[in-house]
Amino acid sequence: MAEEFIMTQKGYDEAAERLKYLQTQKKKEITERIKVARGFGDLSENAEYDAAKNEEALNESEIRELENMLKNAKIMEESIDNSKVHFGNVVRVYDCDLEEEGTYTLMGSMEADIEKNIISIESPFGAALVGAKCGDTVTVHAPGGDYQVKILEIK
Repeated sequence: MAEEFIMTQKGYDEAAERLKYLQTQKKKEITERIKVARGFGDLSENAEYDAAKNEEALNESEIRELENMLKNAKIMEESIDNSKVHFGNVVRVYDCDLEEEGTYTLMGSMEADIEKNIISIESPFGAALVGAKCGDTVTVHAPGGDYQVKILEIK
């Protein structure tokens, strides 16, 4: 069975838009760069040609990855139930080891962005939070070792 990629409708739409861009505009730009670089002569010592071909390979790889993710996407609605932690909730927690608070939004891996405190429900941290209630202390089984966080608020 193919791996599911959990995401919101917004995340799906953004991924589809990115795929369209890569397949059309970006591919066209790269093809033009390759064409121009060929005009520089000997391809064996043509850095511009090599760079354009590398960019073409990366673009094709990202296209395949996005196609696979969209094909195997599972669209989930963001939860309005605040009785326990669900996909789409904003959760304020207290890290018992670091003695500090943090606020995180739980989404799928496609939409995760640690710089914006958006974490995947499939990550060790996100998975530990799912199903917990306000006031619960949960243990996160992370690669760097276990730690505990207390759920302070669920929005």
